[in-house]
Amino acid sequence: MSDHRAGRPHGSGRPPRAAGGPGYSRDARSGRAPRGGRPPSDPARQAAYEAIAAVHRDDAYANLVLADILRDMGLSGRDAAFATELTYGTLRALGTLDLIVGSAAGRDVARIDPPARDALRLGAYQLLYTRVPDHAAVNQTVDLVRSVVPGAAGFANAVMRTISETPLDKWLERLAPAYDADPVGNLSVLHNHPQWIVRAFAEALGGDLEETARLLIEDNQAPIVHLCARPGRADAVELADEVDGVPGAFSPYAVYLNGGSPRELAAIAEGRAHVQDEGSQLVAAALLAAPIEGRDTRWLDLCAGPGGKAGLLGSIAALRNAEVTAVEVQEHRARLVEHATEGMPVTVLPMDGRSVGRDPDLPEESFDRVLVDAPCTGLGSLRRRPESRWRRQPSDLPALTKLQRELLVAALRAVRPGGLVAYVTCSPHMVETQVTVTEGSRRSGVEVDFVDARPLLPPGMPGLGPGPTVQLWPHRHGTDAMFLAMLRRTA
Repeated sequence: MSDHRAGRPHGSGRPPRAAGGPGYSRDARSGRAPRGGRPPSDPARQAAYEAIAAVHRDDAYANLVLADILRDMGLSGRDAAFATELTYGTLRALGTLDLIVGSAAGRDVARIDPPARDALRLGAYQLLYTRVPDHAAVNQTVDLVRSVVPGAAGFANAVMRTISETPLDKWLERLAPAYDADPVGNLSVLHNHPQWIVRAFAEALGGDLEETARLLIEDNQAPIVHLCARPGRADAVELADEVDGVPGAFSPYAVYLNGGSPRELAAIAEGRAHVQDEGSQLVAAALLAAPIEGRDTRWLDLCAGPGGKAGLLGSIAALRNAEVTAVEVQEHRARLVEHATEGMPVTVLPMDGRSVGRDPDLPEESFDRVLVDAPCTGLGSLRRRPESRWRRQPSDLPALTKLQRELLVAALRAVRPGGLVAYVTCSPHMVETQVTVTEGSRRSGVEVDFVDARPLLPPGMPGLGPGPTVQLWPHRHGTDAMFLAMLRRTA
């Protein structure tokens, strides 16, 4: 086994962009090895470096850019797996890595040229979080820096050797605040989350810092891929056998993959299944599990892109002789919804969901069930989007919560008296969950009753709380941290 195959991803941070310094060439700005420069010897490390550089330089999404890079470089198998581990692990651990790199360099990481900074982050991750031998991590990182910022190779060598002299636990002991004096700061450094997110998680967990720590640890584990077996098109148990997976623990439609690329599965290509976190399946299915009196044939997905929940709703609608209207404001995401719901009784409307009552396609009091999967910070899916924890800021919340309230108001006006609205976010932040639901329902001018969402989930699910809303958690349920509130419009 070569030096780069072993190890386990952990933890992620993102400083402000720094101005260029000596040796900061045009090619260095691109994050790629300059023409005529000395290329690094390991393609897996090069792929990881280019993905990390694109995330910080272009605000790219790691899962999208890395897939393109691996394809362009022709990497597969163990090389692709190692590149993926390095990319996601480095991005998760970024905040802690920056503290360590800055300490070893004797300067704030914001003062290090971005290409060299990303290479040092990648190298530090190998030294501290994997079983890559120190000499391999140091030499490969120096080669990588030499290929993008030739004048910084000596600096990189000194920093990497300084980092290698101290094990991770000692670095954390040196740099993390004492738990007794600053528990949030301590958890932030030890478990690779910004302090504001640690506080938000702790508040949502009732101030229980021990449970918060368990959540942070789980948040740093690479999640397995979940499939959704589309009702009427596939059975979860049979699909699990087909793809060498395991039926989900809670959702009757869920299948856990044991590995491999879901893109290559026949069930995905044939429209019998799609990739979807089990938590997303559960909250969408809960809307359809609640009893309703009278007509039950017109359903609305008010924020449908990219189409996972619309695909599940559409599959069930076909079995129940119902029809789904799927609304998505962004045209390219609306096209994704059309693709995801092909052959289903789903009509996709590329428009703003807040236009209820102002557009003839979205009349008031006309839908029996409405799903509002509102745009949010995405703090509930940090396992799958490691860069998001460092990209999101508290300043994002006011605009998002305003939009969430407006969409909930639109949904409550779109649903008929006696009908149901499911408000969903992939975030446990109290401002995006309880506060938004309370304020949105109050401002709607519509009379509503909260429906206890707990009985709408599969029996035996632990840790659902006192109700009537439900918060799912990675460390309790193995799902993204999905929030669900169910509201019934009264006459």
